[in-house]
Amino acid sequence: MPFDWPVRVYIEDTDAGGIVYYANYFRFLERARTEWLRTLNCSQEALRQQDVLFVVREVQAKYRVPARLDDELRVSVAVKSSRKVSLELEQSVWRQEECLLTATIQIACMNHAGRPQAIPVELLHAMTA
Repeated sequence: MPFDWPVRVYIEDTDAGGIVYYANYFRFLERARTEWLRTLNCSQEALRQQDVLFVVREVQAKYRVPARLDDELRVSVAVKSSRKVSLELEQSVWRQEECLLTATIQIACMNHAGRPQAIPVELLHAMTA
């Protein structure tokens, strides 16, 4: 079952026409992934202290319908596949029952030196449960 996180569109998210600037969708996706980790009892800071970092390797996004100023959105996160040091996530942005954006996100797990790092086993089990 996907994780959903609510997002409100503020003026800072939009262009002069009141439409969400395309790059700001990536901020919405990132926030949802961070909050998803929190629901798994894992914070980015706790991971960082364990020398575990998640970095985006690749994003494929399809913009369907624009979000606008003051829209109430929800951003979903679901694990499509997992490996020892990486995840493939499916994310989407919704306004009520209308899908505005779909994205496939490739996430790599690394240490501070930039070397591949295994995702902690307990966290990987929680992510894929």
